[in-house]
Amino acid sequence: MQPLHPAAGSPPHPLVTVYVTNHNYGAYIQRAIDSVLAQTLDAFELIIIDDGSADNSREIIEGYRGEPRVTIIYQQNRGLNVTNNIALRASKGTYIMRLDADDYLDEHALAVMSGVLERQPELGLVFPDYYLVDEGGRVTDVVRRHDFSEVTLLDQPAHGACTMIRKSCLLDLGGYDEAFRCQDGYDLWVRFIRQYQVQNINLPLFYYRQHGHSLTRDEGTILQTRSRILRKQADQHGQGLRVVAVVPVRGPVIDPRSIVLLKLGGRPVLDWSLEAALGAVRLADVILTTPDRTVASHVAGRYGERVITIHRDARLAGFNTRVEETVINALEVYEEAGHSPADAVLVLYTESPFRSSRNLDSAIDVMELFATDTVVGVRPELDVMYQHDGRSLKTVRNSVILRLEREELYREVGQLHLVRREYLERTRSIVGGTVGHVVLHQQEAFRIRTEWDWKVAELLAGRPISSVEREDRHEAGTHSF
Repeated sequence: MQPLHPAAGSPPHPLVTVYVTNHNYGAYIQRAIDSVLAQTLDAFELIIIDDGSADNSREIIEGYRGEPRVTIIYQQNRGLNVTNNIALRASKGTYIMRLDADDYLDEHALAVMSGVLERQPELGLVFPDYYLVDEGGRVTDVVRRHDFSEVTLLDQPAHGACTMIRKSCLLDLGGYDEAFRCQDGYDLWVRFIRQYQVQNINLPLFYYRQHGHSLTRDEGTILQTRSRILRKQADQHGQGLRVVAVVPVRGPVIDPRSIVLLKLGGRPVLDWSLEAALGAVRLADVILTTPDRTVASHVAGRYGERVITIHRDARLAGFNTRVEETVINALEVYEEAGHSPADAVLVLYTESPFRSSRNLDSAIDVMELFATDTVVGVRPELDVMYQHDGRSLKTVRNSVILRLEREELYREVGQLHLVRREYLERTRSIVGGTVGHVVLHQQEAFRIRTEWDWKVAELLAGRPISSVEREDRHEAGTHSF
């Protein structure tokens, strides 16, 4: 890393430090820098950090060396969180904010955000609403976050960039965790909300550019890193819940259409779910409950005592039987056999064979860190949705240029339901109360319901695992309970 090069006359004690992080964003960085220099707030410093760019970024950055409030740092591929900590150490401001080189600010952004922090010393960070723009800077959406005066479940973090943080709070937390190369906002958020108050500013104050090279398009990396963050924080601050998995299977004896013993990718569909559960480090035991002795015999022969098999009375396996009663029965038989009581139960169906052990561990981590009653697997629903009101189809969420976070839709996926034992027995429900969520990758979310789905599953079962998936994916896991 080259030494700092502050220009003569830079302010000794600015109110706000903005730092721009750049790696090969020469096409966008000038607009980002200019948006900072055009702020209506004067009391700021700007640190530009180039992380080993090989394009024309350096030429553009050097054009700002004479600016009195600009400091330039060149380094070689240190990664985002290392860069964040370099900026933290170099900063002089009371407040600090990162701006990515492909995004840019509204001219009032620094004045508005620092003003809120100045007036409310109990706040540790603030973050605004924002515009989504395309590669050319055309606004495609306005994203409105929740009204944080009404928020009680803090599981939707602020952006990593364009969030203004009280520097003293960030230093108290030890800065950014350099064990993670992305998802700095998520990691900081999970740690931050334990100690400090946070607030949204209900004004769009920055422009978030979406383009083909955005890191946020690499969903596999993002979700994998989120899981690691959750795991680390739950290890340090979790409740130590004792969780067991219950896999309810009717089997062919009750349902001739059952696919649990059909082979997918060379092994029975049921095995995908059992192996996902056995690979989850947060699960104390894995329980199979079935009335089908053929299914039970297969599991006993393949897994032995690793999977606890409970013979379920056929009266609890009818199509009109609620799964909650099956799960409660399984827990009662399990504990009557001398096993320690479970604090929570993770119900897994076998129609989602590509669900991973990591998904299961993350669901438990979410329950512990955010104190939820239940947790489900989800995917954000981005399509236009309609309901029929008896007269016409009406849009539930449409494509107009406004996205309200409180109206965002999520589709349940992965056929995993985590529920606290107390809530299950009190309400006889496996989903409800304060519901948390874990986002699944598109393949992990896949569910087999039709013959066409089966053909797709066969293709997916033989698909080579990417480098990201290979690093962290356990073999995984049909609503054939």
